Amino acid sequence: MPKQIMPLRQVLVEISDFRHKRGKRHPLSAILALACAAMLCGYKSYSAIAEWGRNYGCALTRALGFTRDDTPCAATLHSVLRGIDVTQLEAKLQAWAESVRTALPPMPGEEEGVACDGKRLRGSSKQGAPGAHLLSALGHRLGLTFTQQVVADQTNEIPVMQRVVQDLVLTGLVVTVDAQLTQQHIAQAIVGGGGDYLMPVKENQPQLYEDIATLFQEPRMVAETLTYAQTVHLGHGRIEERRLTASTALVGYTQWPGLQQVFRLERRVTHKKSGQRRHEVVYGITSLAPERADAEVLLRLSRQHWCVENKLHWVRDVTFDEDRSQVRSGHIPHVMATLRNTVIGLMRLNGETNIAAACRRFAAQPWQALALLGIHPDN
Repeated sequence: MPKQIMPLRQVLVEISDFRHKRGKRHPLSAILALACAAMLCGYKSYSAIAEWGRNYGCALTRALGFTRDDTPCAATLHSVLRGIDVTQLEAKLQAWAESVRTALPPMPGEEEGVACDGKRLRGSSKQGAPGAHLLSALGHRLGLTFTQQVVADQTNEIPVMQRVVQDLVLTGLVVTVDAQLTQQHIAQAIVGGGGDYLMPVKENQPQLYEDIATLFQEPRMVAETLTYAQTVHLGHGRIEERRLTASTALVGYTQWPGLQQVFRLERRVTHKKSGQRRHEVVYGITSLAPERADAEVLLRLSRQHWCVENKLHWVRDVTFDEDRSQVRSGHIPHVMATLRNTVIGLMRLNGETNIAAACRRFAAQPWQALALLGIHPDN
């Protein structure tokens, strides 16, 4: 990891300890470092994290920042993770992720996308845990979670998206969302904050949907406004073709904030073994002008939006077994999800593409996991 990036270990030291001095056996920063290191090694629950701490000896324990040879038991971890100030934890990690983005800028001309999508923590939700639905913003390029907000019960992601937008440093960012979050006030907040958006349009925006669909029914009428891009991918036993057509014909016609282009994205998937075919058409809008983002760039950003599912939510579910976790006390579900986001981001920054394999390697060589946190044997 580049030297100009603050080690995560240093960020954890800045988290305020909510506990009283009397009876406090272990530093909070050491407990958080222990949790992150154990998660890097594939340990999933707070009880498993406590077990991990007893597996590798005093040298590693001391390197994590513990002042005793023993590490916290499961009950201590439960108590600490339940009571920690999750708002401060999120704020510190958000500032760290933003500093990483600043230190590792995109290539000249490359658009920096951030995908926003929600995930319900199913096991915790079934147990009635508060804050069991989280809306995350994940960078397309770096795989880092820039911010995360709780979606309260009896509501949806739309009002929470306003807080996500406020948290993000929008300058230079292209925010990609799913159709539920395609709302005028969200688009206005993004462009008003100096960012850009790329949004799919479905029937929840009936007039805009009809306008775009009508436009692409007669493409010859607006031929001079159109640009095209197409990709073909082979893999996993299927052929996937994507064709995006973009147009500037609705600029000035609709009152949608900041709109510069609309597009039609056509997907065709053919399963080679069975010959089964699937065809889908999606419409969308963006505040990116053609001079900044032609059809090829829009096609790439549209596809990269799904990194939030593939690089984050799927990994949390499959590798870290998040949906089966039934922790519900205090802020534990939120804190655990935040720490998972962080260690997944660390591994992405380290060039890991197979997170499960990386966890197995770190479990066999735990000092490598500590090195990702900025901890070395001579610290």
